[in-house]
Amino acid sequence: MKAPLSVPARCRSPSSGPARAIPEERALAQLAKALAHPARVRIVRFLAERRECFCGDIVDALPLAQSTVSQHLKILKKAGLVQGEIDGPRTCYCLNRSALDRLKLLVSRL
Repeated sequence: MKAPLSVPARCRSPSSGPARAIPEERALAQLAKALAHPARVRIVRFLAERRECFCGDIVDALPLAQSTVSQHLKILKKAGLVQGEIDGPRTCYCLNRSALDRLKLLVSRL
């Protein structure tokens, strides 16, 4: 049985032991997880170039099936990066700019 790896003393910080994630770390992790798929990054970029659009517009722009785009939008909405508003039989999507600004701030603090 191998001995567990230890962290050299010079690499340890006062808080290098097991710690609970602070709310800011949790928020960054949730937003990063939502963007952890290339298709979702493309959807966010697509929405960033427009004020709003319908799911069909995104499907037309990306090489993905409508059901796949809908699933990715659901994940982005759950994380708060995208907002959707029902407009008759369709849903109109847009970026939540404040959530995107929050993500930028959290990443800049790494």
